[in-house]
Amino acid sequence: MNPGYLLITTPDALAACIDVWKQRPWLALDTEFLREDTYHPILCLIQVGDGETDVCIDTLAFTADALAPLWALFADPAITKVFHAPSQDLEIFLRQGQTTATPFFDTQIAAAMLGMGDQLGYAALVEKMTGVKLDKSLTRTNWSRRPLTGPELAYAAADVRHLSDIHPALREALLARGRLPWLQEDCARLADPARYRNPPDDAWKRLKGLARLAPTAQPIAAALAGWRETIAQERDRPRKWILDDEALYRIAERAPSGLDELAALKVLPAKTLERHGEALVAIVAAAPATALPVLLDEPLSDPQKALLKRLQDRLRGIADALDVPASLLAPRADLELLVRVGAQADAAVLSGWRREVAGTALLALL
Repeated sequence: MNPGYLLITTPDALAACIDVWKQRPWLALDTEFLREDTYHPILCLIQVGDGETDVCIDTLAFTADALAPLWALFADPAITKVFHAPSQDLEIFLRQGQTTATPFFDTQIAAAMLGMGDQLGYAALVEKMTGVKLDKSLTRTNWSRRPLTGPELAYAAADVRHLSDIHPALREALLARGRLPWLQEDCARLADPARYRNPPDDAWKRLKGLARLAPTAQPIAAALAGWRETIAQERDRPRKWILDDEALYRIAERAPSGLDELAALKVLPAKTLERHGEALVAIVAAAPATALPVLLDEPLSDPQKALLKRLQDRLRGIADALDVPASLLAPRADLELLVRVGAQADAAVLSGWRREVAGTALLALL
């Protein structure tokens, strides 16, 4: 009985598939991976669909070198790669294959540009477009376990099968509304490799509670975040396993000058204190006293709040006229950045097609 998919576990079988895929104008792609106790995701499966055949590639059965032809295929500029919300997929591809699979077509963004909803989930989009209600009962599968069962492989293959079904219709609808260039611009921006790298010097930007700290504690927290990022990457462990945020904030606030003071805070497990205590004390001592750039989670003043409201109202009117979610044009974070920084803000709404349809109008309110 034909299971409805092919399982690829050998270089010869992969090469045969690649020979076929090289002739296709587009390929639907998805991945299955684990990221529970590691910093970097563990790639377990790549699914590829071309509208005719759905294939599951068991990446754990291949050496890194044996997958090189696949990465070369995904980098082919003549083939459009079709994903749904691919940020994690692209991170994996970049790490393992040095490619972000350009050009690509993101069905989630396409749906938003067609007025179907903001950040619409894959199952919801498939149901909206095809009437098919996807079975998500195997979402929690351990994809590293071998052998995978037939139902698990069929579940994985179904993702690219439905991508293959909905992609042509989404593309035609975008073309009809003159919005395919919008999508191509957004996907090109999302393909920038810098988006998927995490330099330790920028780790402080992910700290959500930084603004609640005193100005003297903020540079210490930033230094601790950079150290944590470095250790997490080197040991391939989740950041919170190295040092969780609440412990980081408490250490930054109290700035312990020795191991005894650090231990007295009672925010570190004994093993963490033993392994990293001296390093943490040294980080605190060496942290610069210079202030950080403007913190984007600082509360807005009353005049700033009033300006933000005007920007939101104007943006909502533009979005309604275009029949798209307002957040597609500019998320709240972009509007707050405009309020805080002004016309020099590094916000997507001030570039490309977004500036043309919304950004210029928003700038007029500043």
